[in-house]
Amino acid sequence: MAIAVLAADTTEPIPASGNPRGLLAQRLVHESRYVRLRRVAQVFAVRRAGPVACLGVIESEHPHDTRSSYDALAVDYAERFQDELVANPWERAVLTAFADLVRAAGNGPVADVGCGPGRLTGYLHGLGLDAFGIDLSPRMVEVARRVHPDLRFDVGAMPDLGLPDASLSGVVAWYSTIHVPDDLLPATFADFHRTLTPGGHLVLAFQVGDEPLHLTEALGHPVSLEFRRRRPDRVAELLTDAGLDVRVRLVREPEAFGSQPERTPQAYLVARRPAG
Repeated sequence: MAIAVLAADTTEPIPASGNPRGLLAQRLVHESRYVRLRRVAQVFAVRRAGPVACLGVIESEHPHDTRSSYDALAVDYAERFQDELVANPWERAVLTAFADLVRAAGNGPVADVGCGPGRLTGYLHGLGLDAFGIDLSPRMVEVARRVHPDLRFDVGAMPDLGLPDASLSGVVAWYSTIHVPDDLLPATFADFHRTLTPGGHLVLAFQVGDEPLHLTEALGHPVSLEFRRRRPDRVAELLTDAGLDVRVRLVREPEAFGSQPERTPQAYLVARRPAG
């Protein structure tokens, strides 16, 4: 099969010299691209087995459920959570500190990865950053463009954002890596490392825990969403493996900020791509 051959032929050698963490980051991004091509080949191969088998591969290997769920939620989500930052001083404090770091490092472009309707993108723009948004959901991107017509929003997905190497002074992944499967998280962090300039910063926010939460209904819509709660030490370890230096770890207890009470502790990590 032609697609299977294409997948097998994409294994380019990784240079044997240089920074070990940087090489690991390159390898992880490379391998994630190979894996995606291999999965496409698997989808085409199982089509001969019938529609049920093919659907199983697509649903288990691709973020179809997450995309379609947020497409359905987009308008109501934007309305419900538009004032969340106003109610949450901790989030404002973390984002303000992040903005200070980005400005001090040259104030280049900042990607809000998993931007949803652009709530944080607009806030970061108000802090003086050259922020733009990326989201898996085309409907979320459509809403973001309407709410913030002066800002840039693109459709894209982790682990490979498709951005140029060393093109960003900052990456924000605010409760977006919670939808990334565990096996793709190393490649996602490697891609963050790749896109950051030396000295650029990453900020993550996520729920703390060990067991995932699966929702089948949200804001009155049927959905299929997996929220992966993680331990900060483990996430920090993966960031380090990707070549990023973790500079800040903050964990706070659940609060009743905003539109609904939190169920778990919340974590914020700030990491930096080494300058040298």
